[in-house]
Amino acid sequence: MDSLTKDQKDEYATSFAAIALYDGGADISSEQIGTLLEATGNKDVAAFYPIIFSNFLTAEKISEMIVSPVSGGGGGGGGGGGGDAGGEEEAEPEKEEEIEEAPPATDMFGGGDGGDY
Repeated sequence: MDSLTKDQKDEYATSFAAIALYDGGADISSEQIGTLLEATGNKDVAAFYPIIFSNFLTAEKISEMIVSPVSGGGGGGGGGGGGDAGGEEEAEPEKEEEIEEAPPATDMFGGGDGGDY
């Protein structure tokens, strides 16, 4: 935690306060977040964080984030196929990719004369 900036610490504290309120079944409002921050000794959190987080982190959004799996960065998964709901879609004609032929391979060590290796 020492390597975090003050803003990052404020964001973490506010996020954890909102999650604690959600877990306790309490109303997630800026006032409640502020009260919980003060009760936990986080009195120097910038005043706008509870407002922003209470507007974004509603109980529905928190439960959605908890239930839906999230993977870490990188890669990203392929799009899911999913079932067809019966809607009609116009099929786009498939484009054929031009395959470029690679030049013939040569021996890296200059021994392309067919001799013994």
